[in-house]
Amino acid sequence: MDVSSEMVYPLVPLFLTSSLGASKSIVGLIEGIAEAAASLLKLFSGVMADRFGKNKLLMGLGYGISTASRPLLALAPGWGTVLAARITDRVGKGIRTAPRDAIIAASTPPERLGLAFGFHRALDTAGAVVGPALALVILSVWVADYRLVFWLSIVPGVVAVALIVWFIKADGPVPSMRTQPLWSLRGLDARLTGFLLVIGLFSLGNSSNAFLILKAEHVGVSPAWISGLYLAFNATYALLSVPAGMLADRFGPKKMILCGFALFAMVYAGFALATSVWQIAGLFISYGLYMGVADGVQRAYLATLIRAEQKATGFGLYHMVVGLAILPASLLAGLLWDSIGPAAPFAFGAAMATLAAVLFAWFLWKDPAGRDQIRIDQAI
Repeated sequence: MDVSSEMVYPLVPLFLTSSLGASKSIVGLIEGIAEAAASLLKLFSGVMADRFGKNKLLMGLGYGISTASRPLLALAPGWGTVLAARITDRVGKGIRTAPRDAIIAASTPPERLGLAFGFHRALDTAGAVVGPALALVILSVWVADYRLVFWLSIVPGVVAVALIVWFIKADGPVPSMRTQPLWSLRGLDARLTGFLLVIGLFSLGNSSNAFLILKAEHVGVSPAWISGLYLAFNATYALLSVPAGMLADRFGPKKMILCGFALFAMVYAGFALATSVWQIAGLFISYGLYMGVADGVQRAYLATLIRAEQKATGFGLYHMVVGLAILPASLLAGLLWDSIGPAAPFAFGAAMATLAAVLFAWFLWKDPAGRDQIRIDQAI
């Protein structure tokens, strides 16, 4: 599915601004609304997965909806249709994400959660390497023909849905119904609440990656080579996800998460100051380093804070917090770009990441003895 998604995603902001004449604020609005629209579905889907045990069904439905959004994007006459296509795509992601992460957590020994989620992110991102590579080849032959890329992205999406239908094991027995709603915060680990607060704050400065792409275009990177930079970003992300997960299992996930916040702050500060193509290229690779260090490890740490019967709900809550923050983050980034300049959204993101790192160290670092180790009764 990431082959399909990443063929499209790096080109959407360019399609909006160059082909449809949309402003940077419109780009931020579209990306923010699309992510926010999916956010509540991530929690709802997690609750439904925990209550009815339909992980495979929800995964397949989510991937199918995302694939169905591609023709709408390819036929878009204006930015309103692009918004509809992006919302449809993100709704699909909202439905599938929590059940998928819950399956990974439930089928992994507690002491290997970092490796498992790192392996998942590596495989997921390997598809994201192929997608921009295909887009790069297509755009090298058919220059700036974004609609052709959107049409061709349907093929790997259909293949992904077919793989789910044919090869993912059927769901097990339906769990017993509970009287207490699974989205209740009662009984959740206090560390989970603190972690979600920190992640929400950090996410306010982590605007859509569309602004990284727009920054590359602003500096002078061609549309074809923007896909190439996105390929390099995803390749770095994929290669580092498994080693980062293994380090998290060895030394504790909190150290890796803190390093991730610090690295993000440095990368975004670099984007604020960058003025050359080579600087942008190095920063895209560095951003892949951040994603490899942080993304899977955050999910592995989260898995240690959630009871077994609330795994999908907990992941849904996490993804909801991140997704809801994307709307104000992207709107603010677009407004800062249009009113102050291209450096402003990245300077703001670096500042928020620094603040999140300080709060994470303050609130979550000093647990009682042994709390940095995975609690077996919570993780299995």
